Amino acid sequence: MGCTEAEWLGWLPAALAHLPWQRDGNEAQVALGEGQLWLHWQVVSPRVIGLVRIPRLLVRYRFVGVSSADREAFLQRFDLHMHRGGG
Repeated sequence: MGCTEAEWLGWLPAALAHLPWQRDGNEAQVALGEGQLWLHWQVVSPRVIGLVRIPRLLVRYRFVGVSSADREAFLQRFDLHMHRGGG
């Protein structure tokens, strides 16, 4: 993701909406349907294009015991919320 950890943490509560979740360091556990979603993030070196430096955050998603339908519905909403456009 092209963001800082602070930005990610600012967006995360709204992106998870009504779902119960808890954070532990650079991980979050989210109750999703009958299962769990584990999010893990890590700050990595910025992407450099000429004089532009874009912060980067490597985010891993691990779904455990989540149906395909629940996973797809979650990702559709989550992606829309986290999407940042550029002009």
